[in-house]
Amino acid sequence: MNIFTIPKSSKFLPYIALATGILALSLTAMFVRWADAPATITGFYRLLITSLILLPLFTWKNSKNNRITRRNLIFPILGGLFTAFDFAFWNSSVLYTTASNATLLGNTAPIWVALVTIFIFRHRLPKGFWFGLTLTLGGAALVLGNDFIIHPRLGMGDLMALAAGFFYAGYLLSTQRGRESLDPLSYMTIMVISASLFSLFINLILGFPFSGYSQQSWLVFLALALVSQILGYMSVSYALGHLPASVVAPTMIGQPILTTLLAIPLLGELPQSIQLIGGMITLAGIYLVHNSYNKSLAPTKD
Repeated sequence: MNIFTIPKSSKFLPYIALATGILALSLTAMFVRWADAPATITGFYRLLITSLILLPLFTWKNSKNNRITRRNLIFPILGGLFTAFDFAFWNSSVLYTTASNATLLGNTAPIWVALVTIFIFRHRLPKGFWFGLTLTLGGAALVLGNDFIIHPRLGMGDLMALAAGFFYAGYLLSTQRGRESLDPLSYMTIMVISASLFSLFINLILGFPFSGYSQQSWLVFLALALVSQILGYMSVSYALGHLPASVVAPTMIGQPILTTLLAIPLLGELPQSIQLIGGMITLAGIYLVHNSYNKSLAPTKD
């Protein structure tokens, strides 16, 4: 029996992993808000602690079968660069706008991925993509426009979240290439180590202190590493290995919705009606874009 074959008794395990991953990722905005530290410092310690946890496992695994070469280091390092800027912008957005807006606009990565494939890789996409893109931009415009009218600070936070979505798309594209030659543990370890170094440089440039934070802050840093980074990312990665994209993609859209619901009791954020309308339109657009993109990549029958 293949050790990677899931027994019938565990057929629901991928669904449990997917739900666990979404819940873990949905809590990220709460942790960032509770950290009571500069946003980029919070991102740095999330990455650093994750690196320290994964490094022993990575070393043990590769001591027996080392497949790491200079050539296959390029994409995890590039993924680390994108991740460092993704966390810097997204963590900052959580401190400037609502948790639901930051999560919603930070999840526009499928839009950026699809646009890169169009303009750089010259990949043709179906009409459904363009309809989804129109919906996404329209919904995001409702959220952004409303926030700039109410309070410019909220609008700036929304723009930071959009920027984070762009860098997250860069991470996804780098990971897609990097995983062709590296296993999940090796890729993630090299990626978070490089992201930690890039995040270190960002904080040195900004001049933020690396010490002097409260016990609560350090506990939140640890929670971000264990819950959001390791549990969240690995659970979703496991689900992606056993479930079709047609199941995972629409389910992942539930993350901004769950964050919005959790933010009501945990952060006291009650969404406005215009925000809910714009958010639902954006989510519908993201789903259509993601669905159209996946269908365009599927092999066609001759």
